[in-house]
Amino acid sequence: MSQKMDKKRAVSPTRQENYPEWFQECVKISQLAEPSIVRGCMIFKPHGCALWEQIKSQLDFRFKQLGVKNVYMPLFIPVRELQKEAEHIEGFAKECAVVTHHRLIVDDKGELVVDPEAKMEEPYVVRPTSELLFGDAMSRWIHSYRDLPMLLNQWANVVRWEMRTRPFLRTAEFLWQEGHTAHATKEDANRFAKKMLHEYARFAREILAISVVEGQKPESEKFPGANITYTIEAMMQDGKALQAGTSHDLGQNFAKASMIRFTDQEGSLQFAHTTSWGVTTRLIGALMMVHADDDGAVLPPRAAPTHVGIVPFLMKDSDPSIVLGFIDRLKMALESKNYHFGPIQVEVDLTDERSSEKAWRFKKMGIPHIIQVGMKEAEAGTITLIERDLMDTSKETLEVSDYIESVVDRLDAMQARMLDKSKKFREQNTHFAKTRAEAIHFLENGVGFVDCFMAEDAALEKELKEKYSVTIRCIPMETLEERRPCIFTDKEGHRVLIAKAY
Repeated sequence: MSQKMDKKRAVSPTRQENYPEWFQECVKISQLAEPSIVRGCMIFKPHGCALWEQIKSQLDFRFKQLGVKNVYMPLFIPVRELQKEAEHIEGFAKECAVVTHHRLIVDDKGELVVDPEAKMEEPYVVRPTSELLFGDAMSRWIHSYRDLPMLLNQWANVVRWEMRTRPFLRTAEFLWQEGHTAHATKEDANRFAKKMLHEYARFAREILAISVVEGQKPESEKFPGANITYTIEAMMQDGKALQAGTSHDLGQNFAKASMIRFTDQEGSLQFAHTTSWGVTTRLIGALMMVHADDDGAVLPPRAAPTHVGIVPFLMKDSDPSIVLGFIDRLKMALESKNYHFGPIQVEVDLTDERSSEKAWRFKKMGIPHIIQVGMKEAEAGTITLIERDLMDTSKETLEVSDYIESVVDRLDAMQARMLDKSKKFREQNTHFAKTRAEAIHFLENGVGFVDCFMAEDAALEKELKEKYSVTIRCIPMETLEERRPCIFTDKEGHRVLIAKAY
């Protein structure tokens, strides 16, 4: 995160000066989101909404390739239904928004107030998650083993009344997808839970250019009501972990609560085995905290809603039609080429702002390729290109035909550079501790993940959390079978990653 102190930066404070405030300001100047009049909720600006739509459409395509079908469940859940799964809802109970009345009236002071006579017969919770609604539906839709597996997903908003919020990381309302599946056997359910985790990991690496660790949560960190929780963990630029997606093997817990039963091939009545899995708009927060710099967002090309931003440099004493005609032809040529998930997306800034401000805006938004075209370029048949991840060090003049021919390869090269940078940063800031003393040294002085053997011990986990604000992030899938003495207690333990986290 080093930088030249004399260089003007778009974001103040910088990452080195105050990382949390840098993130808040970066979201703002990148035109992704802004605070709203509703406590703890944010407004997605067009650029942020387009970025989420990119993530959503590409994930949705992958889900459908696996046979998953979309549905939509109600926003409200009767409180009485939550009683069916007390262990599950306990984890959300303190964050539930509850609807108790159905009408407003104007009082004698002319103010809108809740009508005390309009109290509902039973309260409703605004969904914090939808396991119970999916369970209720599946209990009616599933009858025979022939109905299995049932693979469902919904794209929706959920509400968890967070007290301390941060854009894209923790908000009272957020957007997500939640997948829910039912299977005939525990083996099939577990395979599918792992498959979805791997799908999330592939998406993070291939589309978001984020190097993640696939792992299993310890008992203390698993989803309420789950048998096993799997996770992908990413490292942010300040060394903290961020849980970027989870997949849960729910066993038969939710099936029994919702009476999801089927007749097997022998004619016996069995409870199904279920899974749930989801990612949220937190992925945008991860993308920013992994890739953004002190000039704003840096969007990986495969996730970016706009791939190329074109800045016309128009002189007052020259005919603008020459430059604009050149740009029109360039735009059409670029948009005729496919990149990854569809045509290359191009935006031309035709506002009345100064050309330098237009280029600066594209930089802050994280547009992968920023092209400058003036009379000189139009007459010579060239363009000036800036690649956002390299900034001004990449500024070069190219023949327009060469750029059009190489644009896809250049975007892919940028995507690869960003993933490689993320991977190297995570690896360089993951410290293997052979002893308790080494682990404590890293926790007190280091930035990043501590890799060590540790037993699942509630007292030990509490001590580490209270002293160093760290938790076990996961047991990496690749070391799941490794067991050695815990460096803290000498009990048998797994190889785990410990870190501070968002």
